Amino acid sequence: MPTPPGETDAKAGVRIRALVVDDEAPLLQVIGGYLTQEGFDVVTAADGAAAVAAARDHRPDVIVLDLMLPGLDGLEACRRIRAFSEAYIIMLTAKNDEVDKLIGLTVGADDYLTKPFSPRELVARVRAMLRRPRSRAEDGAAAVRKFGALEVDPGAREVHVEGRLVTLTRTEFDLLAALSAEPRVAFSRRQLLERVWGGDWYGDEHVIDVHIGNLRRKLDDNADQPRYIRTVRGVGYRMGTG
Repeated sequence: MPTPPGETDAKAGVRIRALVVDDEAPLLQVIGGYLTQEGFDVVTAADGAAAVAAARDHRPDVIVLDLMLPGLDGLEACRRIRAFSEAYIIMLTAKNDEVDKLIGLTVGADDYLTKPFSPRELVARVRAMLRRPRSRAEDGAAAVRKFGALEVDPGAREVHVEGRLVTLTRTEFDLLAALSAEPRVAFSRRQLLERVWGGDWYGDEHVIDVHIGNLRRKLDDNADQPRYIRTVRGVGYRMGTG
């Protein structure tokens, strides 16, 4: 039986790499300790610049990144890491302010968690993220999907608008792939979460709205006069040009 993602595969010698970034040493030790006990290879950093360097050197699979860091803050660190890494990123924030959470997702984070939190909850979020199913859109034989000037290539995991390559995060692409796989079908937020994050994901369903907003911005798609992603009031979202 294959070992689930996030656990040690003794035969293959594969361990999931995690980078934990926080300037609070006790919290850094607790989170790192929990992930180590769960079989992860853990690297830690205490500031933003060190986080970017560690992400580049160690190529982690998942990054737990505090928002408030000395020097280079978590938002800028996330933005820089996204330039070369597709690691899953969970942003930690000490503020119960929706704006901070939304900004974190805008710069490329996949999820957020507000302090104080249970380390077990964090580990559960990480595991759920790593168990995210491979999108059915990742079939290498899948045809390129066209919506006006938008082209979605599931096999190459590439998106073009008017011939221009659009850079998306892994989560953004998976969300667009889920929508474009069944154009004109209206998906609820929960259905999209199950398609992209997996059925065992838990948290704020409105995380979908933030990622949809990011997609629209990158695709030059106006929410008031959408060309590609349409809001279905009282339901969620659908793909379609008409």
